Amino acid sequence: MDLHILSTPDDVLTALAEYFVDRAAQAIERRGRFAVALSGGSSPKKLYELLASPTYRERVQWEQTYFFFGDERNVPQTSPDSNYLMAKKALLDPLGVRPSQIFDVDTELKPAEAAAQYCVDIEEFFGEKKAKFDLVLLGLGDNAHTASLFPHTPVLHDKTVGVKEVWLPEQQVYRITFTAPLINQARAVAFLVYGAGKAEAVQQILEHDRDIEQYPAQLIEPSSGELAWFLDEAAAKNLQRSA
Repeated sequence: MDLHILSTPDDVLTALAEYFVDRAAQAIERRGRFAVALSGGSSPKKLYELLASPTYRERVQWEQTYFFFGDERNVPQTSPDSNYLMAKKALLDPLGVRPSQIFDVDTELKPAEAAAQYCVDIEEFFGEKKAKFDLVLLGLGDNAHTASLFPHTPVLHDKTVGVKEVWLPEQQVYRITFTAPLINQARAVAFLVYGAGKAEAVQQILEHDRDIEQYPAQLIEPSSGELAWFLDEAAAKNLQRSA
């Protein structure tokens, strides 16, 4: 695991943008395409806006890049809660990405059907090869969840490499998420976390005893790929190893 601790949120975003550029270049050079799974939330939105800015838009071969979503809320794609809509506005539309390069979750289907169909979409994209994303971007909730792997949900114990629906009783909503085994097949996984509000969750994941029910992000352990955490000093302030 690589721990990147930067002074400010802007420094964190820049460091991850550089990492994104490097992973894209490496994937396209070796395999002719870059398959990335995006995350939702306010922090990734700022990353996507940075990648679409003049500073970065010419540094990635976007026409060779294919976009997936590590998780999605079970809402219409026109909803402000839609991860797809956020990425569309912040990254995909500004870059003029072709629809054929975007693999979104069909939230018009029932949750279980949407998850099953997304599995098919992923399998068809990778063909006979193992579904191995070049990069999976993840955030971290203050309750230590990542993607839609929430505390005390059955999906935490799912051993299948795929996509599953997740019912969140407290919110009374469904979400669609990559399973941990699918994330862990990736060539690289990168967490983007900043702000003092995430400090406790960061410490729980990285330094507490393993307890996936309580701290689901501990499930993320790539089998053969890289794991990188991009943190600002505020989010890392509780870590003993950073002292």
